[in-house]
Amino acid sequence: MNVSARATAASLRGILSRTNIGRVSARSIVTLAKRSLPGASIALRNSAIRHKITVPITATFSQIRSLKTLDFGGTKEQVYERSDWPKEKYQEFFKNDTIAVIGYGPQGSGQSLNARDNGLNVIVGLREGGRSWKEAVENGWVPGKTLFPITEAVQKGTIVLNLLSDAAQKELWPAMKPHLTAGKTLYFSHGFSIVFKDDTHVIPPDDIDVIMVAPKGSGRTVRSLFLEGRGINSSYAVYQDVSGKAKDKAVALGVAIGSGYLYETTFQREVVSDLVGERGVLMGAIQGLFLAQYEVLRANGHTPSEAFNETVEEATQSLYPLIGENGMDWMYACCSTTAQRGALDWYKPFHKAAKPVFEELYRKVADGSEARHVIEKNSSPQYREELEVELKEIRESEIWRAGKTVRSLRPERKS
Repeated sequence: MNVSARATAASLRGILSRTNIGRVSARSIVTLAKRSLPGASIALRNSAIRHKITVPITATFSQIRSLKTLDFGGTKEQVYERSDWPKEKYQEFFKNDTIAVIGYGPQGSGQSLNARDNGLNVIVGLREGGRSWKEAVENGWVPGKTLFPITEAVQKGTIVLNLLSDAAQKELWPAMKPHLTAGKTLYFSHGFSIVFKDDTHVIPPDDIDVIMVAPKGSGRTVRSLFLEGRGINSSYAVYQDVSGKAKDKAVALGVAIGSGYLYETTFQREVVSDLVGERGVLMGAIQGLFLAQYEVLRANGHTPSEAFNETVEEATQSLYPLIGENGMDWMYACCSTTAQRGALDWYKPFHKAAKPVFEELYRKVADGSEARHVIEKNSSPQYREELEVELKEIRESEIWRAGKTVRSLRPERKS
């Protein structure tokens, strides 16, 4: 670090100290930000927000940072963070809007509650009297005031968050579309209905904005991370920009519903990557790998408790958190040399065996055949009953019955 850089760093430390920040002028921050070290402007802005320093946003924050470009494994991408849209800013931006959340599954409940807690004018649209309606009432939504039948909520909303299941979006689209009048905004959290419009018949009017914010996790996680003061990663996309403000709407709503940061995508890229991920390592492949290893251990004389601990419990409770904390190499480095050697030797055969399966999966997602299968299965009148049969098969298999007992032995569950 040269002398100038050291001087700047010292000045930054002084400005960011709790004892001094309240006495710093706007001009001082702006001047220093212009010559600060990489990343210093971020710290300045966050500290100014945290300590409520009275610095004009247009004079300071816009010069400190508006959009961040990061290196993702050698590729430059732009991201927005929560601090790019402080609560006061998006509250002002949406002050004349009614946010109508349609659907109250995991995403609908999580996003609507977060947006409500963040001070936006939110209403919910549901099938009157159903299970979700009752849950919404329990969560404080008031019939006739903030809770309405679906078509009435769509009519009232200026920004309509279509968070119904993919199958329900297809079913209810004819009833919703007439109320999506000129100037409104239609929001999705999944690109499914738009990308596979030949099968869903969801074709938006051409005089409205169409945007997407897709949290990278379940709606329950969207809510739980928000309540913990954290944020979920999300992608955003613009499909139609009639107002010229569609991108701003997407990013601002993304922050309001609980995103920690957002990266740009398209409806097409989002839906393909999402469907591949769910069927792959996020859900489908992981169940297949867990089950295969468990079955081999059991077939060779290992007890259920041992097989489950070596397959699932150690993975989820010890090793996977290390990956999340600092990467795969960090997890390897935290294990014994014997474990390291085995992992480094054996990941390649697993990669070779699995890649053709992923390539087939990607083809079926990209060509729409997987979407057609989902629509057919999920549109069945007996869908919930059929789903429960499949989940029961997993729940009552030996591996997950053993897992229930193992989980009950965790010390935190016994206190």
